[in-house]
Amino acid sequence: MPFETITKHPERFPVAPNLADYEAARADFDWDAARAALSGLPGGQGLNIAYEAVDRHVAAGRGDRRAIRHIDRHGGITDLSFSDLARESARFANVLGGLGIERGERVFALSGRVPALYAAALGTLKAGAVFCPLFSAFGPEPIAARLEIGSGRVLVTSRILYRRKVADLCARLPALDYVLLTDGGPEDEGDGVLALPRLMADVSDSFTIAPTAPEDMALLHFTSGTTGKPKGAIHVHQAVVMHAMTGRMALDLHDGDVFWCTADPGWVTGTSYGIISPLVNGVGMIVDEAEFDADRWYGILQDQRVTVWYTAPTAIRMLMEVGADVAKGYDLSSLRFLASVGEPLNPEAVVWGAETFGIPFHDNWWQTETGGIMIANYAAMPVKPGSMGRPLPGIAAGIVERTEDGGAREIAEPDTEGELALRVGWPSMFRGYLHEEARYRKTFAGDWYLTGDLAKRDADGYFWFVGRADDVIKAAGHLIGPFEVESVLMEHPAVAEAAVIGKPDDVAGNVIKAFVALKQGYEPGEPLLKELMAHARKRLGPAVAPREIAFRANLPKTRSGKIMRRLLRARELGLPEGDLSTLESDER
Repeated sequence: MPFETITKHPERFPVAPNLADYEAARADFDWDAARAALSGLPGGQGLNIAYEAVDRHVAAGRGDRRAIRHIDRHGGITDLSFSDLARESARFANVLGGLGIERGERVFALSGRVPALYAAALGTLKAGAVFCPLFSAFGPEPIAARLEIGSGRVLVTSRILYRRKVADLCARLPALDYVLLTDGGPEDEGDGVLALPRLMADVSDSFTIAPTAPEDMALLHFTSGTTGKPKGAIHVHQAVVMHAMTGRMALDLHDGDVFWCTADPGWVTGTSYGIISPLVNGVGMIVDEAEFDADRWYGILQDQRVTVWYTAPTAIRMLMEVGADVAKGYDLSSLRFLASVGEPLNPEAVVWGAETFGIPFHDNWWQTETGGIMIANYAAMPVKPGSMGRPLPGIAAGIVERTEDGGAREIAEPDTEGELALRVGWPSMFRGYLHEEARYRKTFAGDWYLTGDLAKRDADGYFWFVGRADDVIKAAGHLIGPFEVESVLMEHPAVAEAAVIGKPDDVAGNVIKAFVALKQGYEPGEPLLKELMAHARKRLGPAVAPREIAFRANLPKTRSGKIMRRLLRARELGLPEGDLSTLESDER
């Protein structure tokens, strides 16, 4: 049985939603008006993300507002106002100028959530250079690959990360001139390895942003394909229009909110919505240096009176595994909007959120290539658990099938599976893959951007994720989306996570094999295996239910929390494993 739609009543909203009437908002939306809501550089000198995020608030007399509350690993708190952030980012821009870094050159950051990272990101953009975040959990090879592709001239990192992961790479990275250590001492370490605090202390805290065109490159985000080397997705300063608009409409950010995005800063969400969107909207944000811990997270939600929380399905499932009783020990009444991104949010997690917090998690969908949220569940709209929601105003989404001539035909019939596609033209659309024009062009068919995700749209206009185009399984004539099977398996109280692949079969073409990780207190074995098989067959029918189930202590995931089905498939079938640079956890 499908989960019931969750309808939210207006009297429960502590503030009126920014997007109160979805159909009216779509009908009235205009990108020119969205751009006009931003300031632009003084004197009509263009558009700059950092100016919109920080300096325009200072110019408008809002500089004393808190921009960032940083919580270090030991619980210590450091507050940065918009004026503080303007000065620190100006210092970093001046540091880059002193090092001879020119407009368009790439500045990489390999860092955890420390205040210097945010000054570096915004200072890079002020200087007209390109900001390129990396996961701090990357090993040396993925770091080197991205620095090579991006011709990184500067790397901002810590001493321990430099010594463990970067020092031995420098000889093979001729473009890398400087490594700036965020926690460097009073003396430099030589050979271009410099102490950033010393450099920052020696420069002015004032910087005039040079003219920046809306189409100037601003951000370079790397994403892995199923095969081949990482792709560097290019984003421009005009993306800030999307960051601003989606913060208001998809995340329902209001003046005075306390916003917490838990995404790793090396992931696109950690930049778009962990830095840019809340700051552009003048909203103060929480930055927690530590990694996941249920009691710490609940404590932050309570003590910092977080109002809008943006997290990932993996984290939600981890909280579910700990149990709702833990949440009951905290005052979470300040929360008014919960959102999730990274991979499809299973319907039981949406319902769990409603039962535990009194409000559901609102799933949304976007990609590194889209630069911002494209499809979402909104504050004022009913939530259909398991659905990614409906397209943002200004975004035209469709379900298409590719044609033999390289085009795409839109599928009008509801509940029909096809490839999710977007009409081109939104401000944060990626402008290319760095050095790979042919690879970039293959993602388009006419004026459609082809996402590579399979989905369907119901009669009410809600979109439902089916799987990646290379994840969908054809078994006995049926197209089977792994997400549907995984969601049913996760309904079982023993299952913490599940991943499904197709395994070749001489008769059926493919059969379904599932890999499951169990919650604490459950042991793998034949009795539980039979119980899961029976549960799946009852819920899905014999044509869709898994033929095989394997227990795993952990499932392989990327740093952004996506389960790597293609890695499970490769290992099961003895195929090449491809790019593993985003792999976070893995226990075979």
